[in-house]
This record gives sequence, C-alpha cells and structure tokens, in this order.
Amino acid sequence: MTRDPRPSAARLDNLSLRDQLGVDRLPLRALQMMVGLTGFGFSLALLLESGLGGAPWDVLHTALADRLDLTVGTLSVSVSFVVLLLFLPLRERIGIGTIANAIWVGVSIDLGMLVLPEARGLPLAVAMMLLGVVLNGISGAVYIGAQLGAGPRDGLMTGLGRVLNRPVGPVRIVLEVIVLITGTLLGGALGVATVVYALGLGPIIQLTLPYVTIPVRTLNGRAIAAPTVPQSEPAPGPAQPR
Repeated sequence: MTRDPRPSAARLDNLSLRDQLGVDRLPLRALQMMVGLTGFGFSLALLLESGLGGAPWDVLHTALADRLDLTVGTLSVSVSFVVLLLFLPLRERIGIGTIANAIWVGVSIDLGMLVLPEARGLPLAVAMMLLGVVLNGISGAVYIGAQLGAGPRDGLMTGLGRVLNRPVGPVRIVLEVIVLITGTLLGGALGVATVVYALGLGPIIQLTLPYVTIPVRTLNGRAIAAPTVPQSEPAPGPAQPR
C-alpha cells in the first residue's frame, strides 16, 4: 500500500505522560512546544494592546483581573488549572505540554504586555489585531503538534473533537463563543478583535496543524507501525483540526 504523502497523514496521538517521556525526538518536541507557547502568549498580548478587544478567554480573564486587581496573566494561569478539572470526564490526558501551557502562556502574556506598545491609531491597531490572530493560531498548532499534551483550553478542543467525532475548527468556535458570552456578562474587554479571533482561530489551527505535527515513530524505544489514535479521529483538512 502506498503511503499517503499529504500533510493530513500526520495524526495526533493522545499520549500518556509516561509515553511522552519516552517518545522519539523529545528535545525537538520540547523546543517546538516552548516556541509555540511563547508565541501564543505574545499573540494574546498583541490583541490586548491593539485596543480592539481581547481573545474570548481574555475577555473573561480581563473581567476577573479587574474585579480582583490582578494581572491578566495571573488570571490566565488560575483559570487554566480550573479548566484542567474538565479533562477528567473527557479522559483527556495531562501531559508535559498541559502544565507548561497552563503556566507559561500566562507568564508570556504579562511579559508581552510589558514590552509591546499600545496601538496608536486605527491602522496600527488593525495590524496588531490581525497579526495576533494569525500568530495565535499558528502558535497553537505548533505546540499541539509537538505531541507533548494539549494545553487546558486546547485539551477541551481536541478532547471534545475526539469524543463527539467532530472537526476541531467548529468545536473551537463553539467553545470561544461560550466563554465570550460569560466574559462579556462579567464586563470583560469585548471588541472587534474578539469576534475576529473567535471565528478565525479554529480554521487557522486546522490548516496549520498537519504541517507542524511531529509524528510519533517510537515509544520507549519501540517502533510503532501506525498512529495510535482511533480510526474515527477526525483528520486535518476539510473534514477535521491549543
């Protein structure tokens, strides 16, 4: 049988923490994960500094931060660990990337907001908004593709996609809309960037993920002949996708 050469042939494996520690090319995966997480956090800071609104989750984070007099990054970390509780009913495994995401994205947001200037003028604001959305989607796919465990929010996305047998693009949109409504009701920073992010993130991840996924070839020194995900797992592309 001829192997499918298309990027969509790369699949996501729901690896346990033990398997992640024994997976092939671990240093490369760890580097890719941290690059993705750093870009993810900075992209969220770009959106906030654009002044056109934050990502749906950050609408919630900013609302809570204002009420509690804390930084957005601090609330991001706190909410991440709350979201991790939802991994239990989805049987989503907590991995290296899950914990790294929960902590480092929030740190990167605060660092980004320290070094990035606030947008002055609409053209710059729009440019920062668009760059933030694109960078966020690509960065999310980069760290998911490292296969060291999805972050709390992306674990919800991939977990629900697997359980419901649905593409992650639409699943992500539904999650973002639910969080957006909650954050808005609490008085978060809603803006045009919020809508662009909510609608654009899932498709960007879906398009990028096949190109940045590092396939699992060996576990604990043993070669595997095929992807370990169920055959019902949605494939990246028209039918499928932190």
